[in-house]
Amino acid sequence: MPERLDILANPRATRVRYVAGLSRRSARQRHGQFLVEGPQAVRELLAHAPSLVRDVYTTPAVAERERGPLASARRAGLWVHEVTPEVAEAMSPDAQGILAVASLPVSPGVAALRGARLAVLLPEVSDPGNAGTLLRIADAAGADVVVVCRGGVEVTNPKVVRASAGSLFHLPVVTGVSFEAAAAAARAAGLRLVGADAHSRRDVFSAARLHEPTAWVFGHEARGLSPAERAACDELLAVPLYGAAESLNVAAAAAICLYAAARAQRSGA
Repeated sequence: MPERLDILANPRATRVRYVAGLSRRSARQRHGQFLVEGPQAVRELLAHAPSLVRDVYTTPAVAERERGPLASARRAGLWVHEVTPEVAEAMSPDAQGILAVASLPVSPGVAALRGARLAVLLPEVSDPGNAGTLLRIADAAGADVVVVCRGGVEVTNPKVVRASAGSLFHLPVVTGVSFEAAAAAARAAGLRLVGADAHSRRDVFSAARLHEPTAWVFGHEARGLSPAERAACDELLAVPLYGAAESLNVAAAAAICLYAAARAQRSGA
């Protein structure tokens, strides 16, 4: 097991600058690593994807609170470094006293859709907070796989990782494929493609076939589904608006749609 280093106290050290630099996409791609910030995300990384972990950095106060997960990490031979609060802040202002450097995950590819009963396809979600929240919602609703299509936000963007609250490490997340390829693979896997479309005359609560294997398609935050994305879907469903709100945020709409499908699949109706 690697020995623990002395506490890192210099916010201007080369190591600190290196870790802080992983907030930039160019650095993540160059080094093949990304940041995981905050107690919840680090805890889930250690529990569900320890093979990705390169280093963990924690202040003494947080190390005391998280001593169980960190003890497990040390027993597994992972590097755990104690740092001052100033160093943690220099590495990431969003660290909350603990962060990890992890290797970029390898996409499982569209083969992950085989056998799925509930999947999520994101053709071009661009907002990191929305993307992370969508991952978290998909995880909570029991989805088997999420596909973040080429042209969408990078899933190892720090804001995505934080917003996912660890769900990024709980289920297969496919990246680097076109929507056309993802849609074809979903259909080949026996999934019906259902698009969330505010303009549809049919609503999610009256849908009759959500108990079947379903791949939900959620479009761009501002534009919604493109004509090609609509055409690729077997069915388009809207979330009804009973009040004066013009629309729902894509993540809010996705929560309603995914739970409707999850409930239908679990009840068989």
